[in-house]
Amino acid sequence: MKMHGLGNDFVVLDGRVQTVKMTANLAQAIGDRHRGVGFDQLAIIEPSEGDAAARLTFYNADGSTAGACGNATRCIARHLMTETELPELVLTTERGHLRARDAGRGLTSVNMGPPQLAWDKVPLAKETDTLELPIDGAPTATGMGNPHCTFFVADAEKVDLESRGFEIEHHPLFPERTNVQFASVIGNNHLRMRVWERGVGVTLASGSSSCATAVAAARRGLTGPRVQIDLDGGTIEIDWRDDGVWMTGPTAHVFTGTLRPDWLEQAS
Repeated sequence: MKMHGLGNDFVVLDGRVQTVKMTANLAQAIGDRHRGVGFDQLAIIEPSEGDAAARLTFYNADGSTAGACGNATRCIARHLMTETELPELVLTTERGHLRARDAGRGLTSVNMGPPQLAWDKVPLAKETDTLELPIDGAPTATGMGNPHCTFFVADAEKVDLESRGFEIEHHPLFPERTNVQFASVIGNNHLRMRVWERGVGVTLASGSSSCATAVAAARRGLTGPRVQIDLDGGTIEIDWRDDGVWMTGPTAHVFTGTLRPDWLEQAS
């Protein structure tokens, strides 16, 4: 299935129907926008034990794995809620159990869990104050199941996102590399954000990046715990509550297709 949340696009493989044996090379081949399908992230739906509706595994476009992917989680949650006719369900990821629910008006909410604020949980390479990192621009580090580095700037539109994003993704302070966000306060509890995703590059939106930016803004006293974030692909709502960071926004299921066996053999 090809899906997207605010232009943050995904290939979703249903491993409940047929076992999916994913490799870095195959993920890269599917992610190729000219010779494959193309995606920012790839997600695999697999059976899960207990009360969870399914287990999700994520890959980036460069073939590396990702511990969390907020917009893909919302897209799959919407798909499974439609399939089961349930208004809410639980999904299991490397991040743990994530609650999802129908928010009405065609919107889907997912609780991405509590943010990771300690330096060794983000993780960083050494003990450092995560509120203001010793990097030019004093960004904030946040873990949301994957690492994030958020810069607050006067005008996010003027940032050279491609060069700065690549540079910060590979900064030695982040041993697992990092997602990078540049955000500006444009109103009361209203942010404008642009995103560079680890292992992908510039994307139109990122759910976990939106959560991390909302948490960083609240920690720095720039906003309250509930914010509206305008991304290149649209608007998302983030609400940092006692039980975790809730993310609410639209989803889209674009098409369902089949990868040909001869192409898969060549791609693998």
